Amino acid sequence: MKQPLEGIKVLDFSRVLAGPYCTMLLADMGAEVIKIERPESGDDTRHFGPFQNGESGYFMFLNRGKKSIEMNLKDPSDRESLMRLIKEADVIVENFRPGVMKSLGLDYESLKEVNKGLVYCSISGFGQYGPLTKRPAYDLVAQAMGGIASITGHPDNPPTRSGASIGDMSAALYAAYGVMVALFHRERTGIGQAIDVAMVDTIFSLLEHNVMRYTSEGVVPERIGSRHPISAPFDVYESKEGSIVIATANDPLFVKLCKVMNTEHLLDDERFKTDILRGENEAELKVFIEEWLSNYTADEAVELISEAGVPCSTILNIAEISESDHIKEREMLLEVEHPVAGKTRIPGNPVKLSATPVKVTSPSPALGEHNDMIKNLMKSE
Repeated sequence: MKQPLEGIKVLDFSRVLAGPYCTMLLADMGAEVIKIERPESGDDTRHFGPFQNGESGYFMFLNRGKKSIEMNLKDPSDRESLMRLIKEADVIVENFRPGVMKSLGLDYESLKEVNKGLVYCSISGFGQYGPLTKRPAYDLVAQAMGGIASITGHPDNPPTRSGASIGDMSAALYAAYGVMVALFHRERTGIGQAIDVAMVDTIFSLLEHNVMRYTSEGVVPERIGSRHPISAPFDVYESKEGSIVIATANDPLFVKLCKVMNTEHLLDDERFKTDILRGENEAELKVFIEEWLSNYTADEAVELISEAGVPCSTILNIAEISESDHIKEREMLLEVEHPVAGKTRIPGNPVKLSATPVKVTSPSPALGEHNDMIKNLMKSE
């Protein structure tokens, strides 16, 4: 069975995180991704840690399954070869600051004259238009400007960045989604289009009910730690040994939790009769829960609460989740043989397709590994 994107050719001008993760997702689904890299130095992340036998783990994860060619975008001979590639490409992905590709004559308006079916995806901090379009941005800036830093952390501490680069990653996911939609549109019409994804926009879109609390009620959400602003119990709780999370977002789940804790009397307490009331009186409710938890370790408590059908978990560190049965059985940590790094384990793809499962067919490429292959292919054409 062919992969879903087999036959789709992607020219990847992007570097670092958002663009490469987008194109990695496309490569996972069978697209031929040709990574256009600067001669000699290549993508910045080739020099980012952590390293395995001198190879960047950061780069290996984000660029698996791709081909690499070196091109100087200002060199006439390289540009001639590049234009031949563009004529036959289906997708271009770039994450330069707005205006850079136009200055090189490689913007969508210029290239659609060469290839009317081209799907052209641009990822940037603030988008291709708007008052802040020229500003530089990294993930931290997007998280701060997009609003999520203001609601992340505890009220007695400064705003904080999420532990992962969700500005970059969310932009990558939306970009891949946009490419899929544009390819589907092209299938129907034969016409390509430009896709404009801004990191700040994608962060803003992830704020979900926080925006609605402001637009509907005029409430400006603040940092409240791990607890939910409306539902309770929905927080981190301390057991006799270790922390757990409990998440109950409706009355039936609270009933089940009370039965596990042998605290059915709380069901008649006016402070806890509805989810909204429990949210308003969360601090008082937490006292009862942690009093019960003081009799159990985190693992013991989670086993009891889970058996009752109430969502809960211990808090796993990266090693614990990486080595868990869940991650192994779901194939979320893949072993790939790299010619320099050797056997390396990289995160898998969370999209599980029944008819055309994801196949990671090759490791990340060496810089310029496919220079001759691509040039010879272009000559034969």
